Amino acid sequence: MLAIKEVNLQYITDASGNKTAVVLPITEFQELMEDLADLVIAAERHAEPTISHADVVAELKRDGLIYD
Repeated sequence: MLAIKEVNLQYITDASGNKTAVVLPITEFQELMEDLADLVIAAERHAEPTISHADVVAELKRDGLIYD
Protein backbone atom coordinates (compact mmCIF):
# COMPACT_ATOMS: atom_id res chain seq x y z
CA MET A 1 0.00 0.00 0.00
CA LEU A 2 1.31 3.42 -0.93
CA ALA A 3 1.82 5.75 2.04
CA ILE A 4 0.61 9.30 1.51
CA LYS A 5 4.03 10.60 2.59
CA GLU A 6 5.54 8.66 -0.33
CA VAL A 7 3.26 10.25 -2.95
CA ASN A 8 4.93 12.90 -5.09
CA LEU A 9 2.11 15.46 -5.19
CA GLN A 10 2.10 18.76 -7.01
CA TYR A 11 -0.75 21.18 -6.50
CA ILE A 12 -2.45 23.50 -8.95
CA THR A 13 -3.67 26.68 -7.33
CA ASP A 14 -6.00 29.45 -8.37
CA ALA A 15 -5.09 33.15 -8.41
CA SER A 16 -5.79 33.34 -4.66
CA GLY A 17 -3.44 30.47 -3.86
CA ASN A 18 -6.23 28.00 -3.07
CA LYS A 19 -5.43 24.42 -4.07
CA THR A 20 -7.76 23.38 -6.88
CA ALA A 21 -6.21 20.19 -8.25
CA VAL A 22 -3.43 17.65 -7.75
CA VAL A 23 -0.89 16.32 -10.22
CA LEU A 24 0.94 13.07 -9.49
CA PRO A 25 2.98 10.57 -11.49
CA ILE A 26 0.89 8.00 -13.36
CA THR A 27 2.55 5.08 -11.55
CA GLU A 28 1.55 6.52 -8.19
CA PHE A 29 -1.97 7.15 -9.49
CA GLN A 30 -2.20 3.53 -10.62
CA GLU A 31 -0.97 2.29 -7.23
CA LEU A 32 -3.58 4.43 -5.49
CA MET A 33 -6.31 3.04 -7.76
CA GLU A 34 -5.20 -0.53 -7.00
CA ASP A 35 -5.26 0.22 -3.27
CA LEU A 36 -8.73 1.71 -3.61
CA ALA A 37 -9.96 -1.36 -5.52
CA ASP A 38 -8.56 -3.61 -2.76
CA LEU A 39 -10.36 -1.56 -0.11
CA VAL A 40 -13.64 -1.83 -2.03
CA ILE A 41 -13.30 -5.62 -2.20
CA ALA A 42 -12.51 -5.81 1.52
CA ALA A 43 -15.53 -3.64 2.35
CA GLU A 44 -17.82 -5.77 0.17
CA ARG A 45 -16.58 -8.98 1.82
CA HIS A 46 -16.50 -7.84 5.45
CA ALA A 47 -19.61 -9.80 6.41
CA GLU A 48 -18.47 -13.10 4.86
CA PRO A 49 -17.70 -15.90 7.28
CA THR A 50 -14.05 -16.51 8.09
CA ILE A 51 -12.08 -19.74 7.79
CA SER A 52 -9.32 -20.66 10.20
CA HIS A 53 -5.77 -20.97 8.94
CA ALA A 54 -5.74 -24.64 9.92
CA ASP A 55 -8.87 -25.30 7.86
CA VAL A 56 -7.39 -23.52 4.83
CA VAL A 57 -4.18 -25.56 5.09
CA ALA A 58 -6.17 -28.79 5.46
CA GLU A 59 -8.25 -27.94 2.39
CA LEU A 60 -5.17 -27.11 0.31
CA LYS A 61 -3.56 -30.41 1.36
CA ARG A 62 -6.74 -32.33 0.56
CA ASP A 63 -6.85 -30.72 -2.88
CA GLY A 64 -3.19 -31.59 -3.48
CA LEU A 65 -2.12 -27.96 -3.74
CA ILE A 66 0.36 -28.18 -0.86
CA TYR A 67 2.15 -31.09 0.74
CA ASP A 68 3.39 -31.83 4.24
